[in-house]
Amino acid sequence: MRISTSTLFSEGVANMNQLQTSLARTQAQISTGRRILNPADDPAAAARAIELNQADAANTQFAANRTAAVNTLSLSESILGSVTSLLQDAQALTVQAGNATLNASDLRSIAGDLSGRLQELIGLANSTDGAGNFLFSGAQGRVQPFVETGAGVSYQGDDVQRLIQAAPSRQIAAADNGADIFMRIRNGNGTFQTAPAGANTGSGIISQGRVLDATQYAANQYQVTFNVAGSVTTFDVADVTAGPPGTAVLAAQPYVSGQAISFNGIQFEVQGAPADADVFDIAPSSNQSVFATLTNLIATLNAPPGIGNPAATAAFQQGVQQSLGELGHGLDKVLAVRATTGARLRELDALQSTGEDLGLQYKQTLSKIQDTDFLQAISTLNQQQLTLQAAQQSFARITQLSLFDFLR
Repeated sequence: MRISTSTLFSEGVANMNQLQTSLARTQAQISTGRRILNPADDPAAAARAIELNQADAANTQFAANRTAAVNTLSLSESILGSVTSLLQDAQALTVQAGNATLNASDLRSIAGDLSGRLQELIGLANSTDGAGNFLFSGAQGRVQPFVETGAGVSYQGDDVQRLIQAAPSRQIAAADNGADIFMRIRNGNGTFQTAPAGANTGSGIISQGRVLDATQYAANQYQVTFNVAGSVTTFDVADVTAGPPGTAVLAAQPYVSGQAISFNGIQFEVQGAPADADVFDIAPSSNQSVFATLTNLIATLNAPPGIGNPAATAAFQQGVQQSLGELGHGLDKVLAVRATTGARLRELDALQSTGEDLGLQYKQTLSKIQDTDFLQAISTLNQQQLTLQAAQQSFARITQLSLFDFLR
C-alpha cells in the first residue's frame, strides 16, 4: 500500500499529540495529587468521591455544632455551679436565722445578706454566652429572661429548648430554659403544702409532711382545725376541696405536740400549743420561683417577732422553716439540671470522638479513590517521556527520507 507524504506527516503529528496529551495528564496528576482530574477519567470513582465529600462536609458541620453545644453547656454548667453554691449559702443563712438567740438586728443583717444573694442570683440567671445570647431564655436568645417587676421576678423567655443536630439522627438540647430551672419549683414537700390558714393566735407550727402511700393520696385540699376546751386540745380534719366546712376526715382527735397526724396516705406533725380555732391548710403543691422563696424569706427576717409574742414567734419560725424547705427544692432542681447537663456533655464527647473517627475514614477512603499513586505515576511519566522522545526521533528520521537519496 502506498502512503502519501501528507498522510505520513498527519499520522506522525497525531501520534505525538496523543503522547503529549497523555504526558500532560500524568504530569497534572502528579502536580495536583489527584488521580481523577475530571469525571470522565473514572465515572464510578468520581461519583463515589462526590458522595464521600458530601458526607465528610456534613460530618464537619456536625462537629462544629457539637463544639458550639459543648461550649454553651460547659458555660451553663459553670453558671449553675455558682447558683448551687449561692443556694447552699442561703440555706446556711436560713438555718442561722432560725437560732432563737438572734435579735432583730441580727436577723435584719442576715436579710441584707440574702438581699445581696437575691440580686446575684438574678444576675446569674441572666447570664449570656459571650456573644450576647442569654443562656436561660429558651429559644429567645436575645431576650433577657428574668426581669424584676413590682410583683416580683418574672420570666420573659419561652419554654423551647434550643436543640442542635449533633449527629445525623441525634439532636441534643444545647441550653435549658430558665422557667424550668428557677420558676417551676414545687413548694411544700413537692406533693402537698402545709401552712397556717390565717393569723393563728397559738404557737403551733406545722411540718412540711410526707406521703406515706401515694395510692391513697388524692390531691385534695384539707383543713386541720384545733379546738381547745380547758386543758384539753383536740383537732378535726376536713376535706374542703369543694369549699368549707367540707367533709369530715378525722373528728375530735386528741392532740399531742409533735405526734404524727396521718390520713389518706399522708402524714405531718404539729408542734407547740395551737389556740382554739387555729387552722392549718393542706393543699396540693404548686410552682413557686426560687426568687419568690428568697423574697419571702427576706420579708420574714425583716419583720422579726417581738419578745413575749408566742403567735408571732410561731409564724416567724413557720416562715423560716418553710423557706428552708423550699430552698432545698430549688437546690434539688438545679442539681438535677446539672446532672442532665453533665450527661449531655458526656454524650457530646462520645459523638465527637465517633465523628473524628468517621471523618478519618472518609478521608482515607477518598484518598484511595482519588489520590495519585506517586510511584506509579512517576514510572508512567518516565515511560511516556521515553515513548514521546522515541516517537519524535523516529518522526524526524522518517520525514528526512526521500527517493532521491537512493538515486545518487
